[in-house]
Amino acid sequence: MPAKKLITQFGVKVGGLLAASAVHGWMSTLDYKAAFYDPTVDPVDARYRGQKIYIFWHENILFPLYLRGHCNLAMLLSRHHDADILTEVANHLGFEFVRGSTYGGGSAALRELLRKSQHMNLTITPDGPRGPRRVLAHGPVYLSSKLGLPLVAMGLGYDRPWRVNSWDRFAIPKPFSRARAVVSPPMTIPPALDREGVEHYRLKIERLLNRLTVEAGAWAEAGTPKIDEVVMRRQCGYPLARHSEPPPSALGPQPSPVRAAAGAP
Repeated sequence: MPAKKLITQFGVKVGGLLAASAVHGWMSTLDYKAAFYDPTVDPVDARYRGQKIYIFWHENILFPLYLRGHCNLAMLLSRHHDADILTEVANHLGFEFVRGSTYGGGSAALRELLRKSQHMNLTITPDGPRGPRRVLAHGPVYLSSKLGLPLVAMGLGYDRPWRVNSWDRFAIPKPFSRARAVVSPPMTIPPALDREGVEHYRLKIERLLNRLTVEAGAWAEAGTPKIDEVVMRRQCGYPLARHSEPPPSALGPQPSPVRAAAGAP
């Protein structure tokens, strides 16, 4: 292996370790609270059952990276070199990872996600790695339909964070500030969707995730209490149950955030 490549790999590993330590120290100062439509979607809840796919915008990735390491989560990360250090950070903070893309059934990433989904949760930043910002890619909907795993949309926000001048306006929360999450119930996507079906659900989920994200940011900024809010702490999760009842569909006829986001009565 060329010396230059060895030096680069060493630099990525050292940079990832230092970045993980910085993220842990920085994010540990925040005040975390969440509002769940269904608290059993949180992998640290004792009632948690079954694997899920968690989605949140790329700009807020520090929030779950800090809080939910070692919770049997595999994160999808781009093969682009920009994600090399992030991969090391995720590894140090307790996440497994898959490098690649979700959309395209023959991809190596899809096969690896399929393997991991048999015993792990999956997490995806659906506007990464290069945007457009807060625009949902088709991948999570396609993957949910393909694997039969429910999606959970996580709206995350901070109290007036600093913003990086990047495509996603990456959020860096101020020390000792408020961090808030508004989390959807599990949403079941029908199997064997064609491209039109994938696009239909993509738009619904995108509207929902944007609404939850705006709500979480406004809540963090206001600092007011919410009904049934819970304090969030850095915790590891309970083992996944091998057998469980299928989750209720948030896209079915019952009232749900997805229906509200889509303008249904």
